[in-house]
Amino acid sequence: MTKIFLVMFFSISAITSLITLSTYKMSENLFIETFSITNAKVLKQIKTQIEEFNYSIVNAVNDLEQSPTVMNYLMKTDKTHLEMINSYYDMRFKIEDISRHLDGYDTGITVAGKNVQSFSTNRVYWPISEDLLERHSITKSSLQNPKRLIYHYDTFQVDNMEKSAIVASRALIDRKNEDVYGVLYITMQEPQFQQFYASYTSEGNDVVLINGDGIIVSSNQAELIGQKELELFKVAKEIEARGLSYKSIGFFDREKIVLAEYLSALDLYVVNLIDQKIVVDNIINKKSIVLISLLIIAIATLFIYLISRRLTKSLTHLVFQINNSAKDRFNYYIDVPGSYETRQVATAFNTMLDELREYVDELMITQEKQRHAELTALQQQINPHFLYNTLASIKIIAAQGDIEKATKLINKLISLLQNTIGHMSETNTVEQEISNMKDYVYINQARYGSQIRVNFFVTPESLTYELPKLMIQPFIENAFFHAFNKKTSGFIHIMIGTQGDTLICEIVDNGDGMVIPSGKRLPTRQRNEQLRSGIGVRNVHERIEIMYGKAYGVEFSSSLGEGTKVKIRLPIIKSNL
Repeated sequence: MTKIFLVMFFSISAITSLITLSTYKMSENLFIETFSITNAKVLKQIKTQIEEFNYSIVNAVNDLEQSPTVMNYLMKTDKTHLEMINSYYDMRFKIEDISRHLDGYDTGITVAGKNVQSFSTNRVYWPISEDLLERHSITKSSLQNPKRLIYHYDTFQVDNMEKSAIVASRALIDRKNEDVYGVLYITMQEPQFQQFYASYTSEGNDVVLINGDGIIVSSNQAELIGQKELELFKVAKEIEARGLSYKSIGFFDREKIVLAEYLSALDLYVVNLIDQKIVVDNIINKKSIVLISLLIIAIATLFIYLISRRLTKSLTHLVFQINNSAKDRFNYYIDVPGSYETRQVATAFNTMLDELREYVDELMITQEKQRHAELTALQQQINPHFLYNTLASIKIIAAQGDIEKATKLINKLISLLQNTIGHMSETNTVEQEISNMKDYVYINQARYGSQIRVNFFVTPESLTYELPKLMIQPFIENAFFHAFNKKTSGFIHIMIGTQGDTLICEIVDNGDGMVIPSGKRLPTRQRNEQLRSGIGVRNVHERIEIMYGKAYGVEFSSSLGEGTKVKIRLPIIKSNL
């Protein structure tokens, strides 16, 4: 669950961050596009207002230029004192009349004639002496371009403070003879010039006016006025030349969006500088966006935690039950409430248990049938062999004429057959098996004599334990027929007792002995066949393994000339008889 939760948490965080960042960028781009369109319209309004101002100046110039009063005042030199007074008053009234074209604009009008006469409505707007005015660069520029209305930027000192003004100048021409008779100056101080755009500016949204020399002649940012910004001037010209909507540049270490409009009549560029960061930050609240994103992540994480916990809780419980179910407990059904998927897994597990139980039941029945068939087959190998040898012994005794002894042998054989193959039980008690073996030993001693002594040593508590039928007989038979080929006498000890939870049966003789390969528990098959005259020791061993498992069976140990020891290990099974 922890891994699922962490994976989902980081996935949601990454997706939310990407969506937030993408949304922010899209919003920023959309805002810039929208803002640039809006400000482009604002620039056109500023342009229109300045052009209207220019149109007013043009009208004033035309009226003033064609006025006889003005021409008389600026051209005539031989005036009497009275004429000069009258001319001055006429000039004053005429200028006041012409000034109506500039109503609404805070401007000053100054004219200077070639007769060295001048007139000014108010020199405060442009405090310059007549001598300085005559040789001023503005005057020279106007005289050099007499038919152009030229706008200039000029600075001056007032009370030790530098001020600036926008001066529109034009030469006054007598249209009859094309003679220049004076120069007109219409002056507006820079702070008053800001009336055209001041209402459209705000923090991060500035306006500058750049003249043809790249000098900022007006701006709402006072520190920029009078600065020569050739780079900004170049960008403004590029925007105008290529018809761009805007262009982003670095300006005073800030990212700026630049919009520009060119005023051809004034040879000025109106430039809008937008501080991208300030404006975007004012519109888009990053802090709110981050908080909202974190809130979304927290809610999504909580939601996923609850869902994953609900899903994994039932799954964890299911795994716990499966792990704790015993391997052989096929009737241990699990019951897990929870999600549909978990219930389906639990149902599939229970169905698998049913199928396994059916399969195991069938397998056990099959194995039981197979084991019984194998035991029957093994027993069928023992009985004919035993009968053959026993009847052969009785035949020899009967041939020798000892009827009483033959009768006793037949009775022993009958008793032996009743206790061994007379019923279908696979086992006998130790007491029954010892009784049978005593009968069997008697039969063999009757035939071969008592040179081979047989002794039985059985602990009392072992008499009621079970062991397979005819399990000991093959080894006694082997000892009788093969262990004493070189020696003429000896003994066979049959010892039965317990060791822990194991029943131990040992058949020990002191006969000739034999060779058993190193690491082998039993003689080789060929040697075994030779020893046992038809009944394989291996068959007894396999018979025990089939009945009781691999932990039990037969072990041989032997030394040439010393004898052989057979050790049989069996589980302790107490008889119910």
